[in-house]
Amino acid sequence: MLITDLFEETYFAIFANKVRSGLTILGIVIGIGSVIAMISIGQGATGSIETSIQSMGSNLITVSPGFQRSFSQVSTGRGSAQSLTIKDADAIAQEVPNVTAVAPEVSRRYQIVAKSQNTNTQVVGTVADYPMVKNVEISQGSFISDQNIRSLSKVAVLGPTTRDDLFGENANSVGQTIRINGINFKVIGVTKSKGGTGFGSQDDMIFIPITTAQKFLAGSDAVSMISVQAESYQAMADVQASVSNLLLQLHNIADPQLADFSVISQQDILASVSSITNTMTILLAAIAGISLIVGGIGIMNMMMTTVTERTREIGLRKAIGAKRKDISLQFLTEAVMLTFLGGAIGILLGAGIAQGITFFTGMATKISLFSIILAFSVSAAIGIGFGYWPASKAAKLNPIEALRYE
Repeated sequence: MLITDLFEETYFAIFANKVRSGLTILGIVIGIGSVIAMISIGQGATGSIETSIQSMGSNLITVSPGFQRSFSQVSTGRGSAQSLTIKDADAIAQEVPNVTAVAPEVSRRYQIVAKSQNTNTQVVGTVADYPMVKNVEISQGSFISDQNIRSLSKVAVLGPTTRDDLFGENANSVGQTIRINGINFKVIGVTKSKGGTGFGSQDDMIFIPITTAQKFLAGSDAVSMISVQAESYQAMADVQASVSNLLLQLHNIADPQLADFSVISQQDILASVSSITNTMTILLAAIAGISLIVGGIGIMNMMMTTVTERTREIGLRKAIGAKRKDISLQFLTEAVMLTFLGGAIGILLGAGIAQGITFFTGMATKISLFSIILAFSVSAAIGIGFGYWPASKAAKLNPIEALRYE
C-alpha cells in the first residue's frame, strides 16, 4: 500500500464520523493538556523558589542556633535557641579563609506604628555588611553604618513593602519616625525591591543596628542567625567545613553530632528544594496522566467499533489481495493519527492553561521543550499501544467470514 493511499484512507476513516472521532480525540486533548499544564506549574514553582533562594545572597552559608541536623530536619522555632553570639561571627570573619563578609542578625516580628498607620513585620538587627551578604541595594538614603552599631543608634532602614504600608506607595519616608515596641526610630533609608511575598520577603522587613536590637528589643547578646558569604562558589564547601570546625572548637564540643548549631549552604537548600518540587511535579503529572489512560481506552473502544462496522470492507480488501500487514497498518495508522491530533491540540490547550494561570493569578509557570516532547511521545505510545489490538483483530479476520458478515 502506498503511503499516500494510507493517509488518504486514514483521513476518510476519521472524518466519516466526525462526532465520534471528535469525542475520542477530546479524551487525549484533556489528558495531554493536563500533563503539560501540571508540568509547567511544577517547573515554574521550582524556578521561582530557586530564584528566590538565590536572591537572598551569593555563595551564601547560613549558621543557625539549635540542634539542627540538616535542611530537611529544621527544628520548630528556628532562632529561639541562644547558642550563637556576635563573638562567633567575629571569629568566623577573622579566622575562616575564603570569606568575603559575615553578617550576624537578630530577627523577630513586631507591631510597627507610624503616624496613623501600623503593620506587623520582621525587624532585623544586623551589621553594615548585611547588604553585601544578602544582595540588598538601597534606593533612598543609606544603610546602617558601623558608627550606628557602635553608638547603639535608633535608626531604621525600611523595605519597600513596609514603607508603602506605613507611609503610602512610593512615599519619601527618609527622615520620618516609626515606633518599634514603643521605641522611636528614625528612618534613614529604603531598600530596592527584590520581589517575593510571605514572611521571608526582604521587601517586607525593617533593618536596625544589631546592638540596638539586642539591648532595646531582644534583651540578649544572642543572635538568630549568622550569614557568611564565601569568595566563590567553588570555595563554599571548604568554608562550610571550616565554619563548623571553628564553632565546635569555640563551643567546646568534641562530638559534631552534639553541635548546638547547624551550618547550611545555598547548595544544600537548593538541592533539598529541587528534590521536593521535582517529586511534586512528577506526582502532579502522574495524576494528570490518568486521564491519558482513559483517553487511550476511548481510542481502543472506537477502533474496536470501527473494526466491527467495517468487517465486510476488510473482507473485500483481503479478497482482492490486501495483505494482513496492510490491514493492520491501516487501523494502526488511524489510531496513531487520532492521538497525534489530540496531542497537538492538547499541547496548545496546556500552554494556554499555563499562560492563563500566570496571567490571572501571578503564579510562575514554565513550558519546557521536555514537556512537549514527552507529550508527543506519550501520544504516539498511546496510539500504538491501544491501537495495536484492534488493528491485529482486523488483520486476522477470515475474508470469507468477513464478506458474509451482516
